[in-house]
Amino acid sequence: MKPVPEALLKKHANLVQTEGVTVISHTQRETGDWVLQTLMIENCDVPFKYKRPKRFKSLQGQKVNLIYYPSKEVVAGFEMEIMQVVRVRRY
Repeated sequence: MKPVPEALLKKHANLVQTEGVTVISHTQRETGDWVLQTLMIENCDVPFKYKRPKRFKSLQGQKVNLIYYPSKEVVAGFEMEIMQVVRVRRY
């Protein structure tokens, strides 16, 4: 059996995998029943967003592996590029 990331990347052509990046900011906000988590990565100006059912320990300063989709979001009438995270793992 293939490791999960390889199987995901092969099945979904738009997915991107990034390994060993450092998180410089990790915010967590409640939105209804979910907690919206936003990561900012070193040397990258695009936010990485994902939702989880509860709060987690902060990833600030940690190295992580990410699997994500590039996406767009409209905020205050402006279209912004975001990365919609599918999987986060500590490096």
